[in-house]
Amino acid sequence: MRILFLGDLMGRSGRSAVIDALPDLRSRMKLDFVIVNGENAASGFGITGKITGQVIQAGADVISGGNHTFDQKEILEPINSDNRILRPINYPEGTPGRGYAVYDAPRGKKILVINAMGRVFMNPMECPFRAVDKVLKSHRMGHTVAAVIVDFHGEATSEKMAMGHYLDGRVSLVVGTHSHVPTADCQILDGGTAYQTDAGMCGDYNSVIGMEKEEPIRRFLTKMNRERYTPASGQATICGTFIETDDRTGLATRIEPLRMGPRLMEHIPA
Repeated sequence: MRILFLGDLMGRSGRSAVIDALPDLRSRMKLDFVIVNGENAASGFGITGKITGQVIQAGADVISGGNHTFDQKEILEPINSDNRILRPINYPEGTPGRGYAVYDAPRGKKILVINAMGRVFMNPMECPFRAVDKVLKSHRMGHTVAAVIVDFHGEATSEKMAMGHYLDGRVSLVVGTHSHVPTADCQILDGGTAYQTDAGMCGDYNSVIGMEKEEPIRRFLTKMNRERYTPASGQATICGTFIETDDRTGLATRIEPLRMGPRLMEHIPA
């Protein structure tokens, strides 16, 4: 399968760029499945039902989340009723929504998408390693599903790398989100799992991780919070990770970064 994962949508700039570009990307890249991390899509904090509908209509099959998933209370009803919206699987028991689901893909294939969140420098959560393990006991590549994608939303590169190696050979892709900075370590691990520490964001890179620069710089200089963070509104760069998988085993045969926009070196996989 040909699968595209897009990093965190950041505010209006990022979501508008993705909504505009996705129909063409799906056609031009002959994509079978698209996952988008949407946890910063609504003014940089959370996502709404209206935005999820727009992103799905544009061509996303799944929208994953992270630590800002519930910043917009409006998401509580959609996240319970629509399995195309995920939040990290290791939120406490009783949290609305779900952390994984199995979806239909072309040619009768099934694809499992898991959203998990790290614990290093993040809010306390259940163990993401054990949470993912539990799901994989019931869903095996080459048997019940043709591919498995893991969005690991975390701060520490070491924790993301550990998850990649821990799941090597058992999933198709482990891709990091949250830092909003694309890493240059796209690779296929020894066991056949594709890996990238962070897919980057879809947003204005003339910014501080997607926010207008003045307030973050002021806070670093003064340690004072004077204004609310505001998403940068310039032209967005779209960043993500593209993989191809072996339909028989689910393992990756190819991984490449996707970047399109004004700020980073453009690369669109053929």
